[in-house]
Amino acid sequence: MKLTFWGVRGSIPTPGKTTVRYGGNTPCIELRLGDDRLIILDAGTGIRNFGDFLINNGESVKAHLFITHPHWDHIQGFPFFKPAFISGNELTIVGTERQEKQLDKIISEQMNRIYFPVQLHELKAKIHFQPIREEGSMTIGDTVVKFIYVNHPGFTVGYRIEHNGKVLVYISDNEPFDRSAAEVLTNFESVVIKKFSASEGDPNQRVFDFCRDADVLIHDATYTPEEYIDRVGWGHSHYLFTMRVASVANVKRLYLFHHDPTHIDKKIDEIVKKCKKEIKSRGYKFECDAAVENTTVMI
Repeated sequence: MKLTFWGVRGSIPTPGKTTVRYGGNTPCIELRLGDDRLIILDAGTGIRNFGDFLINNGESVKAHLFITHPHWDHIQGFPFFKPAFISGNELTIVGTERQEKQLDKIISEQMNRIYFPVQLHELKAKIHFQPIREEGSMTIGDTVVKFIYVNHPGFTVGYRIEHNGKVLVYISDNEPFDRSAAEVLTNFESVVIKKFSASEGDPNQRVFDFCRDADVLIHDATYTPEEYIDRVGWGHSHYLFTMRVASVANVKRLYLFHHDPTHIDKKIDEIVKKCKKEIKSRGYKFECDAAVENTTVMI
């Protein structure tokens, strides 16, 4: 598998001279499988540049687009994905939906004429919707894609992609689950809270197990531990928890992801340095880096 980061920032795009090295676009990852199938993970603003890349290469597109959840930063780039405007291209959009709103409505509403000049039904590519209504898995050729609810508002899922003996786990938004905190939080889905609470011992074990033995783990590391103290319930991890996930799950490589909008390049450099120091002092075995826009990783 070959993956390319097209967007690594969380919450809102952050263009400017202080975010040039790590990138300011919101989440989007290109994943090329060994059989040349294309998987796209999330449709943040990074998907616009990816679409331009595909157009410039004259490449026709038949792809699965996996959305972790429909918060703005994970879908806001879709209306600017040029391959969706071209006849002959085909997209299967996979993601969660709510009881009161189907997946196609979630995607189409951001293209309502009030907000955008082109409506979803006017796109010329064939677009299929495959809603996720429960934890489980699906196959794409000889590739298995598993999905699990994670601890973030809005029926958010993580994806585990298994192909030719290699494993990639993508968890863009996830907060350490704490039973006492969950009792007072009102913006998390009750179904998801019950799944975590039902776990014996550490409720985060379900996430550890989902990531088990991954060759590459891409995981939310939005905050520093100090920042997280005032942001409990916001749905994101600090880097110490993210490293714990990687260690307990025995992953080989960890990429810190969903960089906070306030974290400039220098700040992310400092975080990576601290992570490497923690890895050495705690005896962790995995490699760790921050995700960088426009870089490619072989798995």
